[in-house]
Amino acid sequence: MRAAAVLLVLLAVSGCGGAVQVEPPAPQGAAATACAKLGPLLPQTLGGAERTTSSPESPYVAVWGEGEIAVRCGVGRPARMAPTDQLQEIDGVGWFADPDRSTLFTAITDVAYVETTIAAGHVAPEILARLSGAIGQVTSAKTG
Repeated sequence: MRAAAVLLVLLAVSGCGGAVQVEPPAPQGAAATACAKLGPLLPQTLGGAERTTSSPESPYVAVWGEGEIAVRCGVGRPARMAPTDQLQEIDGVGWFADPDRSTLFTAITDVAYVETTIAAGHVAPEILARLSGAIGQVTSAKTG
């Protein structure tokens, strides 16, 4: 439900200019440490979009373009993910694709869940591959 609210906020401000409104997560402990390290490792350009600022600013959120790609590190476990679900492995990182929302993907790691929203018009596997390298550097990835 929370992810749906984030997507609605992203869509609502898309095209408005300025910082993109994204609700930041509040990771604790090892997740907070890993997520703080992730931000600087993420690319400046992703899917042809430049990295921009989010509001409120957070070390746990990264946004590209006018919100068409957003990463939130340290979110809760995906509600729709079952213990028997298979993850798609990309560069050593297991990704859960939300079956109800084709734009929502979550990296499943031992340390933190990393939620990624990718708007239509972008090639999700390419975006996830670019993100997997950085995520793998700061977490121990699970592949299901």
